[in-house]
Amino acid sequence: MTQSLNEHPSVTAVVPTRDRPELLRKALDAILGQDHPGPVEVVVVYDQSEPDRSLADDPRVTVLVNERTPGLAGARNTGILAATGDLVAFCDDDDEWLPGKLAAQVAALRAAPDGAFVSCGIRVDYDGRPPVDRVLPVDRVPLAALLRDRHTELHPSTFLIRRGALLDGIGLVDEEIPGSYAEDYEFLLRAARHAPLVNVVEPYVTVRWHKRSYFAQRWETIATALQWLLGRYPEFATVPAGEARVSGQIAFAQAALGNRGEAVRWARRTLSRNPREPRAYLALAVASRAVDPDRVLRTLHKRGRGI
Repeated sequence: MTQSLNEHPSVTAVVPTRDRPELLRKALDAILGQDHPGPVEVVVVYDQSEPDRSLADDPRVTVLVNERTPGLAGARNTGILAATGDLVAFCDDDDEWLPGKLAAQVAALRAAPDGAFVSCGIRVDYDGRPPVDRVLPVDRVPLAALLRDRHTELHPSTFLIRRGALLDGIGLVDEEIPGSYAEDYEFLLRAARHAPLVNVVEPYVTVRWHKRSYFAQRWETIATALQWLLGRYPEFATVPAGEARVSGQIAFAQAALGNRGEAVRWARRTLSRNPREPRAYLALAVASRAVDPDRVLRTLHKRGRGI
């Protein structure tokens, strides 16, 4: 059984970073400026980049270098293992906690003594456009709901987890996922296996989405990682709409790579599980060269969504 929280639990925020010094400082200011009455510390983990040791002039900040698997998963785990707080939080170096985040989440976790993990809504900032709020209107998210839908709202920069449950139940972020793609989703699935996720409806994190070029190597990583995910979680077979969603993403990635045969094969598999899954039709459109994949993504991102 999960133990009750201290009245003012200590919090360690883990912030992996790479070549974003200005955004990183904004992220740190937002974390350390929270109105949480308990101790708040930050572990900044530099991944494949030169660390700025001056950040540690603030005694609440520890600066480390990722010496585990290169990439986001290894960097997160470096910070998790160095954390000392009762609660461990994640924050990406280009995101920003809004005032009240920790207070709202700690209160929600205290009200759910069987819970180990709490998230919250997000405010998506994409390319300078007006922000789009993404929230889940529920206070609990079970595993079945996550299998059905990734829920973009459950962004890693919102995660707050009991350290004991993280180390002894949920486990570290998986470093074997190809390219670390969807490592946050796999972590969510594993956390939901442990206990239903607690959720705060209000948006308490600004998430910055950046324009990026989905070059061939990245599409290959996406296709490989999602196939790995389907193999790791046989529970997808019990939720046809969820399995169709993931296989539809694979179909889209294969189409973006120009692998028409594979795109069609995965699109057929998608439609056999859910004839209404739009990703299958988008994949077929891209495979036939009627639509450009980057244009599809740009359109979705403007709406605060992804493929």
